[in-house]
Amino acid sequence: MHILFFTSEQWPTFRADLTILFGKYLPRFDVTCDLVTEQDTNDLLKPVAWPAGKALLCKVPKNRAGQYLIKFLHQCKVLVTTNYSHYQAVQVRDMTVIALLAIMVCKIKKKPFYYWLSYPQSEGQVQRAKARGVGAGMRYWFPLIQGTIGQYLLYKIILPNAQHVFVQSETMLQMVAQRGIAKEKMTPVPMGVDLQAAQQKLLPSDNPLLVNKRVLVYLGTLDRVRQIEILFNMLAIVRESIPNIMLVLAGDTEDKAHRAWLEQEARSLGVMDSILWTGWLPMQEAWRYVAAAEIGLSPIPRGYLLDMGSPTKAIEYMALGLPVVMNDNPDQALVARESGAATCVPLDAKSFATAITHLLNDTEAKTTMQTKGIEYVNKVRGYGQLAINLSSTYHQLISKLS
Repeated sequence: MHILFFTSEQWPTFRADLTILFGKYLPRFDVTCDLVTEQDTNDLLKPVAWPAGKALLCKVPKNRAGQYLIKFLHQCKVLVTTNYSHYQAVQVRDMTVIALLAIMVCKIKKKPFYYWLSYPQSEGQVQRAKARGVGAGMRYWFPLIQGTIGQYLLYKIILPNAQHVFVQSETMLQMVAQRGIAKEKMTPVPMGVDLQAAQQKLLPSDNPLLVNKRVLVYLGTLDRVRQIEILFNMLAIVRESIPNIMLVLAGDTEDKAHRAWLEQEARSLGVMDSILWTGWLPMQEAWRYVAAAEIGLSPIPRGYLLDMGSPTKAIEYMALGLPVVMNDNPDQALVARESGAATCVPLDAKSFATAITHLLNDTEAKTTMQTKGIEYVNKVRGYGQLAINLSSTYHQLISKLS
């Protein structure tokens, strides 16, 4: 099966469900695709290869408006000039306008159209606009109008006319179904881990600041919405009984004002010397900090948008043999129940501190969770297994058309 795949991400991208699932594992099960998007503006002089087929890329200018226009024209050109005898289906990921055109072309060419909804972009635009308020001027009105129109197009035209819809999680499936989309035409594809990369021999970080410390690790963004300050309050509580505790924050935020606020918050709580801020790191380097830790932390604040997601942090920790303390994000709660490798508690400092202190003092529980986590990821959330499931779905969809 060969798919013409339009994606919102530029290429190369950090998104594992694109690079690993589609680029590495699905071709092993006879599902390949040609990728249609823009080339990363930082890599314009480098040759770009897409391992699952052809990379049909365009070069875009630095300014945002120009990027949208050039990319859209490039997508339209591909839609119009493509030889559709090379493809069994067309798939669009997280883009409403080009999806409308793709639906029309697919009807003419008699090809199935699939939509991949990795995140409710339009709802996110509306939410950001409301958070800014009317006083923000066009930074309020533009995303509000764009998001409102986008929701109408998505739920009234695009998804009803798609032969199949791929969503990020079971929770997203249920929420989209409430908009009138039939459950039987949707398939959840959660995030996973590349086990070939994760389970190579990994040396723990040799950072001298970790010597003789009880190490906790958090991988990921420090953006405002993540409420990382909760971990600082947790740290203050844990230090009372475990003074040599150390929290590694392997990630960062582009919001410099918020980063400064986080640092000030850590100082005011007296825990700055118990935090190692690494900034963004290459994946293998970040995983070395995981290998040096005793517990992985996965706080995901609850809310309409984040509840639809499929967080990867907990799965990465488990693949690397680390017990996890997480909160009750729906997908995380499911992983905790199925795996037995995580402690799932409410997202507040006291609950996290209690769970962490208990685990640090219970070697047997940690060892059991380590074993269960590796077993679970191997069976359920490795990208190899996810590719088997997804390729089966694709082949079933195509076989129905024969």
